[in-house]
Amino acid sequence: MTENEPTLEKIIMTRLTRLNALVSGLVTGVILGSIIFIATNWLLLKGGEPIGPHLALLGQFFLGYTVSFWGSLIGLLYGFVTGFILGYAVAFLYNFFLKLRHNQRV
Repeated sequence: MTENEPTLEKIIMTRLTRLNALVSGLVTGVILGSIIFIATNWLLLKGGEPIGPHLALLGQFFLGYTVSFWGSLIGLLYGFVTGFILGYAVAFLYNFFLKLRHNQRV
């Protein structure tokens, strides 16, 4: 074996360290959507005169989102989609650069 040939351990570790982009996207989407849903409903239950003025700014990015129960459901959907895209993109880029690194060593 020459120095440039990958060893069996390196090949196995490269294959094992790959991320599943679909699962990563789903998990990130569920977490981000749940955070928006829970934060909105927490503020509604907490009450007070100005209900969540800072959280209401999400309506600038997520069309239809308000600090209400129906708005929390819209926020859940937008949060899931945004989280899915971010999680999928991070895992995809991670796998892409891992493949580039592995191909350089071969």
